[in-house]
Amino acid sequence: MKVGIDSISFDVAKIHLPITTLAKARNIEPEKLEKGLGLLKMTLADVHQDTVVFGANALTKLIQDNNINLNEIARIYIGTESSIDSSKPISSFLIALMEQKFGENTLSQCDVVDFTFACIGGVDAMHNCIDFVKLNPTKKAIVVTTDLAKYDLNSTGEYTQGAGAVAILIASNPRIISFENNWATSTKGVFDFFKPYRTISKEAITRNNSNEPWFDNLESEIEIHKEQPVFDGQYSNQCYMDRTRDAYFSFKKLKQTEETIYNSWESIIMHLPYAFQGRRMLSEIYTLDAKNKTITGNEDAQEYQNKLKETSKSEEYKNFVNQKLLPAERASSLIGNLYTGSIFMGLLSTLAYFHDTNKEITNSKFGFLAYGSGSKSKVFEGTIQPEWKAAITNCKLFETLAQSHEIDFDTYEKLHKKEQSASIQEPKNEWVLDRIEKEIPNLLGARYYKWVD
Repeated sequence: MKVGIDSISFDVAKIHLPITTLAKARNIEPEKLEKGLGLLKMTLADVHQDTVVFGANALTKLIQDNNINLNEIARIYIGTESSIDSSKPISSFLIALMEQKFGENTLSQCDVVDFTFACIGGVDAMHNCIDFVKLNPTKKAIVVTTDLAKYDLNSTGEYTQGAGAVAILIASNPRIISFENNWATSTKGVFDFFKPYRTISKEAITRNNSNEPWFDNLESEIEIHKEQPVFDGQYSNQCYMDRTRDAYFSFKKLKQTEETIYNSWESIIMHLPYAFQGRRMLSEIYTLDAKNKTITGNEDAQEYQNKLKETSKSEEYKNFVNQKLLPAERASSLIGNLYTGSIFMGLLSTLAYFHDTNKEITNSKFGFLAYGSGSKSKVFEGTIQPEWKAAITNCKLFETLAQSHEIDFDTYEKLHKKEQSASIQEPKNEWVLDRIEKEIPNLLGARYYKWVD
């Protein structure tokens, strides 16, 4: 029995800052970001949007565009690293909003939960749902990935920001792609990128060392929530390479083959923090698994890196990238980082590319190299199904992205600093954050959403 992705939808922030605008404001050569990293636009959440909004919009589109019977949905699992509450999961918000739109108690018997492991959380949720459907072939499951990739102003991650969600329906006999049973994993506990609980002493804020209550805080330290991560870009890149390399060669062992695995893949879908991250990271796997290897692993560190650079600059590797990686990069260039949604947007981007160029890919194999900081990689593969083209026709990915509204640099900084009070784009046919409770004691901080026609 085949199990995999039957349908897919997305919701991406509708406003963007051109990368050239950011580059000029930060005194960075635009070509360094555009041609070096593949960045063109950086999408940003509007005032009325958060991760619940993006997830709810993607999920609503998935249900409506594919006429999904919610009575058949046994699970709605969320992948995110941008939770808005330390207890109440985003999935519980989405259940409430779907019942608000499609009928009370429609999903009352549906299991929901959030998965968090940096950018691989959505793949973990999907892996779990695939196993569930294999055991329960008449059931269906939905995975929603939703995130805001926000970095500090003037940081080295600033130009990789993005915002949005992807929703997928997992079912038996899927129309888009079925997944094989081999899933290879490589895990290591590291601090390459993380979002810690941060504190500041109450005395530093109040200038009072008596620890008097301050906005109902009795503790001497005040916890600060910050969406921006602590990260080491160079170290994170190395962790990405190490985990994906180890998972890839573990995958080869699971397949019990000595053949070059990537040659069997029509396309390779990777986690893309920025559009060209995959091509930069894959050169090591490409070289180590080649039939005519130019490195053995016995070289000293500098010689090893020099040979990898030679490989990445070769015409052979560039052709390989254009054939197997470029289709997934196209959407990333126009969106930015979606964290958990990045790898699924890469899949949709690739499918949309083949759809728009009228290339038939039925029965082709796609390879997936997922990564999440902290750190973990999963490598797996899937086979494109005969109905893939019909299943994505309603998505209109690049038509939608072309309608994004450009903002100027001043507006961008106001949004980032949360100084912008009014929505930049008037919402229409979508969910919005309506209000946050600030007065009723036992509901302080509760977030309420509504549908805007």
